[in-house]
Formats: sequence, structure tokens, C-alpha cells
Amino acid sequence: MCVQCLRNHVDITEGIPKQAVLYFCRNCERYLQPPGEWIHCALESRDLLALCLKRLKGLKDVKLIDAGFVWTEPHSRRIKVKLTVHGEVLGGTVLQQIFIVEFTVNNQMCDDCHRTEAKDYWRCLVQVRQRAENKKTFYYLEQLILKHKAHENTLGIKPIHGGLDFFYSSENHARKMVDFLHTMLPVKSTNSKRLISHDIHSNSYNYKYTFSVEIVPVSKDSLVCLGKKLQQQLGGISPLCLVQRVANTIHLIDPVTAQIAEVTSTVYFRSPFEAICNPKQLVEFIVMDIEVIYDKDRKFFPGQGKISNKHVLCDIWVVKASELGVNDNTIHTKTHLGHLLKLGDSVLGYNLEDANINNDDFEKLDKERIPDVVLVKKFYGDKMDRVNLRNWKLKHLADESTDFDRKNNDYNEFLEDLEEDVEMRQNINIFKDPTKQIPVTVDEAESSGLPRITLEEMLDDLVLDDVEMGEDES
Repeated sequence: MCVQCLRNHVDITEGIPKQAVLYFCRNCERYLQPPGEWIHCALESRDLLALCLKRLKGLKDVKLIDAGFVWTEPHSRRIKVKLTVHGEVLGGTVLQQIFIVEFTVNNQMCDDCHRTEAKDYWRCLVQVRQRAENKKTFYYLEQLILKHKAHENTLGIKPIHGGLDFFYSSENHARKMVDFLHTMLPVKSTNSKRLISHDIHSNSYNYKYTFSVEIVPVSKDSLVCLGKKLQQQLGGISPLCLVQRVANTIHLIDPVTAQIAEVTSTVYFRSPFEAICNPKQLVEFIVMDIEVIYDKDRKFFPGQGKISNKHVLCDIWVVKASELGVNDNTIHTKTHLGHLLKLGDSVLGYNLEDANINNDDFEKLDKERIPDVVLVKKFYGDKMDRVNLRNWKLKHLADESTDFDRKNNDYNEFLEDLEEDVEMRQNINIFKDPTKQIPVTVDEAESSGLPRITLEEMLDDLVLDDVEMGEDES
């Protein structure tokens, strides 16, 4: 027989089905890859083509030469694949044949979406708590979760007084979240399990697991008082320290000597300490005079720890902003903010002379060595000016999953901390705000003297425009 007659009488694609079915979950937009795996595939993608080829059982009997998609209407629930195969027939003759396989896309809800739709269904619970007055650490944690996409496997996020509850369908996902929290923040975790059902015939048990995660009760700009034992471990640092930043460790700085130290979660929970003053107690002061203290002029330095190179130690004389012009008695103290402050600037600090502090370690300190004022950070004037010049934004978890009021002072202070701390915002995705206009001239932005985030540090927010092809006006 000639080749033309062989093609008419022999069909090498006889064992390959010309129609097949794909199962698609509309909720999570994933396709079923037998036996039980659900994967994400875009239309006409390489992954979708591989999935379609795996559904055809007879391809092993022929040699696949080429495969590609044939365009179909996206809403037709049909996917057509054009295949080119080689097959050996009578007498060793090799025939090439081109045919099209049509896949019908059927809707089927995956197991994860079934569990999500079922009310109050969960197998593992992660309770995140922090006993602190301000919520800046939780705002920072929210951005870390979004940046690393640690919330992808959650069934739901429920706000609770003092923290958040994360619900999961499997123990592995819950443990992965707990490990993520241990990596990003100084925390302590415990776990428990409760028996739900027991099959005596197969000896199988069904448990519900609960993981409790406690975040250290301090935040950025808090004033803490350390015990004697912890002071010795940190190189003889002074008992009164400021919290520079709460990341995977607690970064402390002594405002009198500019000595810095890091406290890990293990060290903290072995010798815990609490904040004796919080950012809500900050008072505004005016700088009346300032003198830099050079290394050769340091007559007394008890610590043996590391000294910060980013800060400048200085003697400073300040007056309360509320008493300026009424009371001319200046208050002398030492501060680590000599690189930021100059004569006439406003600065925020804690007035320890008038503060009511109930702490056992603080009461044991020598009263003569306690400074009257501990300066924390420079004050840049009206907060509304900073809000109006802020041409960036942050993304958040679903609004229904958090009860944090983002119009309160804690959230505004968190945004200000991002503008002032370069290292802190390196761990956070910052997006351009299209509703805010960039200053017309560079002088307008620089003359304000406010800390700003540069355009190089911002990301372009993804915006999907529902514009059909072919409708652009020429």
C-alpha cells in the first residue's frame, strides 16, 4: 500500500481520546492534577499544556512531536490542544498525523475550599498575643506576613483582644506559621491538643491542635529597666535603655552612653523586663543648648559593650514646650541624638521626674544616677504635614480580619517610624500611592525637612484594568 492509502486505512491516533475533562475550582482558580493535587495554571500556559497531556492515556504508544493550544473563547469552558504525533505502521513505515483534542472544563470545589466554606471548621489554631499598650509591633507583623505571604494557607483570621487568631486545616501549615513567627520576632510558643474522635477499629485519632504564641511586651521607643543579672550579660549596660527596634531580636541603646545591645527571645524570657514608659507618655521639649561629647572627653564609661557609630553622644539643655516663655529653668541631660538635634529643635522624651513608675528594678536604682529626662526622637512638627506629603501606602490583610483602627496614633507613629528608619522599611513592601501627587519641585520636598521615602524604595502597585482588546481608540 502506498502512503496515501495507509493514511486512509490506518489511524495511529485510534487509542488516544479526542475528548477529555478537566476539573477546575472556581474559588481558588486551581486545576485538579490526579490523584489529589490542585495546581494554579494560567490559560495557554506551559503548566496547563502539561496537565492536558497527562490526561491523555494513549500518548505512550506514539511519539509526540508538537503540541499547542487552539484559540477558544475564554468563557466557553473548552480548551483545545493541537497535537502532532508519529507512529510506525505496517512494514516499518512512519506516519505523521495532526489532530485536535477538546477538553471540557467542569467545576468542582477542592477540599481546601470545602473546608473554608464549612462554618467553624478548623483543625489547628495559632493564637498570637502581645500584652502591650501600643500595637506598632502588630502593624510590623502584618507587613511581614504580607511580604512573605505567610497567610496563604489560612482558613481565616479572627481579631481577638490583644492579638489575632489564625485558623488552619492541617498541623503542618500551623507549625509553619509558628516557625515563621519565631524567625521574625522574639516570641515564646506553647502547644496543646484536644481529642475530637477515636476509631477503635483502625486505631486512628482525630485531634484539634492549638498553638499559643506570645510576643515580647515591648515596642519601638519604649523605655525599659533591666535587672542586674541581665546588665552584666549585656556588657555592663545601664539599667535604663531605649528600645530602638523589635525585629528577630530586641535592639537596645543606652541614651546616656550610646552603648547598644541585642536581646534574643531566649535571653528575654529567661530574664524578662517590661516597659516602664511607653510612647503615649512622650512630652515635647525645646533644645536650648547642645554640646557634643567627644571620645577623649568621656571621663566615666562603665560599660564594656559595643558603642553605636550611627549616634552622637552630647550634653543637652531642654525646656518643656508647654513652659517655654513661662519657666526659664532648663533641664540638663545626656542624649544619643546629637547627629539629629540642633539649637531650637523640638524633641520628644520621657519626663522621669514627674512620671509615676511602678517597677521593682527601677525602685532599686540610685536616684542620683536617674536622669530627669530621657530624650527619644526628634519631633518634626505638625503630623498633618507629614500625612499630606506621604505619597506612599501599605497593603493590609482583609479588612474583616483585623480590628486595628488605622486612623489612630499608633498606626501613624508606625508610618513615621518607617520614614525615619531605613533598616526597618527594608523588610516591608512599600507601594506608590496614585492618589497622592509628588511635590512639583525638589526644593519643595527638601525645604520641609521631613524624613521621606525615596521613589527607588517604592513598588508599583498592580492594577488590573478591565479593558477589552480591540476597543482602544486610534
